[in-house]
Amino acid sequence: MSGVWVFDKNGVARLISNPTRESFECKDPPYPGTATAPGARPRVLVYLPTNQVIRSYAELEQRLGELGWSRYRNSAEPDLLQFHRSHDSAHLISLPKSFAKFKPMHMYDIVVKNRHFFEVRDPKSSHPS
Repeated sequence: MSGVWVFDKNGVARLISNPTRESFECKDPPYPGTATAPGARPRVLVYLPTNQVIRSYAELEQRLGELGWSRYRNSAEPDLLQFHRSHDSAHLISLPKSFAKFKPMHMYDIVVKNRHFFEVRDPKSSHPS
């Protein structure tokens, strides 16, 4: 692992693989639900049938519901928003409760489980509906 280790104000270390000056200066994500790691390119989740950029969990839940996913109530994980295909299925999507913490890794999990319906894109190349 090469790069630069940086400590945030809470003392948590993170590795910046290809550091640039901008990567150290970027603190807040330019769009909610996008990458927040310094230097990371922001990403958005796009629902392909309508080319809709998903901007909230309400929008995401509507689209997932159309694809057969339903909200999974799990009192053991109160900080997560979870969706499952059915009670008999092992397919589960786990997301942070706050959409502001929705990261590309969560987006890619949705894409892998719904290949023909979602895509992760750069927000500049997305054409919101």
